[in-house]
Amino acid sequence: MVPGAIAATWAARVRKTPAEAALLPLGFWLPRAYAAATGATAALFAVLTKVGVYAILRRGDQDNLNVSAARLHVIGDLLGSVAAIIAAVVILATGWTPIDPLLSVLVALLIVRSAWALLVKSTRILMEDAPESVDPEVLRGSLLSSVPGVRDVHHIHCWSLASGQTMLTLHLALGPGAEATSVLRDAKRVLTEQFDVVHSTLQIEHAECPDDAR
Repeated sequence: MVPGAIAATWAARVRKTPAEAALLPLGFWLPRAYAAATGATAALFAVLTKVGVYAILRRGDQDNLNVSAARLHVIGDLLGSVAAIIAAVVILATGWTPIDPLLSVLVALLIVRSAWALLVKSTRILMEDAPESVDPEVLRGSLLSSVPGVRDVHHIHCWSLASGQTMLTLHLALGPGAEATSVLRDAKRVLTEQFDVVHSTLQIEHAECPDDAR
């Protein structure tokens, strides 16, 4: 069958003129290509914008949960935009549209993984759990080795009130001849420099611990 006859036959089936019928395959391709190109352009603009926002958030407090949550939100949007660009390129090149939902699922899984870590951290603070940066045994050993005059360290209690706000209380038993003021100053310095504990309450004991004598 000659091309003109093919167009005429197709036109008869779809009730179009031969000229209109010849353009139908192009009409099927153009909307898809236009949508993919438009989506890729919008996604590229979004990527540039979100990279700038992320750069600003990187200058903030890295331990602050609110800043961390904002960074996670921006990263999620950024990954979504990158996935949209990749999907648009694949669709334009191959016409394989399932790439779009597949990349969306992948981005969602990455976001869930990061969000879970943030949820665990916020839950630990809500429950006033001890921060991961403070190990009671390591802290005890550091005070015994770094602070002259300390005979024993016990009753260590550490918890978090907010991100970057660690509270700590403990008892310091002094050895013979130790000066309480110097021991307290040196112990506070060790807690601040080695464990990032700015607010602490230390009980100085020259004899037996009153809590153990009950």
